[in-house]
Amino acid sequence: MTKEPDTVQNTLIPQKPIRAGAEAFSKQVHGLLDGQPKDEATVTRALAGLDDLFELIAAGLYNMASMLVGEGEDGVRLVETAIATAEVSACHDPAAARKSSRQALCTAALKIIEQRNPGSLAAPQGLAHATTCIEDDDLSSAGVSSEELESMIAGPERDRVRSWLAGLPLALRVVFVLRAVAGFTAADTAALLVAHGGPAADGWTPEAVREIFRQGLCSLASQLIHATAAR
Repeated sequence: MTKEPDTVQNTLIPQKPIRAGAEAFSKQVHGLLDGQPKDEATVTRALAGLDDLFELIAAGLYNMASMLVGEGEDGVRLVETAIATAEVSACHDPAAARKSSRQALCTAALKIIEQRNPGSLAAPQGLAHATTCIEDDDLSSAGVSSEELESMIAGPERDRVRSWLAGLPLALRVVFVLRAVAGFTAADTAALLVAHGGPAADGWTPEAVREIFRQGLCSLASQLIHATAAR
């Protein structure tokens, strides 16, 4: 079977940010955990509409998977892996549950990328700090908040953002998605790459991740400037 190219293609991006659905889901479930007895009707009313939220959460995970490995069965399998292997105990803390599911998905995604293109996630050699338009490795340095990026990914600008991501070098795109979209720290990202990016990824460090991420942020800032000028 021919493998799909490792590019970001048309993706099932949810029309609303995933965070809103996850928080609403958490509130509805935690509203039942007050230690008081509940009859069936009370539980049914409290959980009404959760099917839609589950779909929203799954679509958000698929969106992240498609950024990493492209559209298709691999992306669907990544979502299944994330749901099946994320720590259930973390669900007592919504933030921890979100991180656990994303870590499971990104771990599996890195393995797929390495299998497709061995050595493609190799650690950069001789990487020196470069003077760019971005000096800090923080999303806000590019003039956008995490909420704004989430809206860009899931809103009317999603096609432009997807095309921009598709044009990034593979390792840069992976680092950008792990940092800006999945929300991992530089240390978390380096650890994931070393553990699951293949033998050539052994040299990734938090400093290297920060430097590569700055390059991605500079590219994003440039895209935002061009988009604003074109309006």
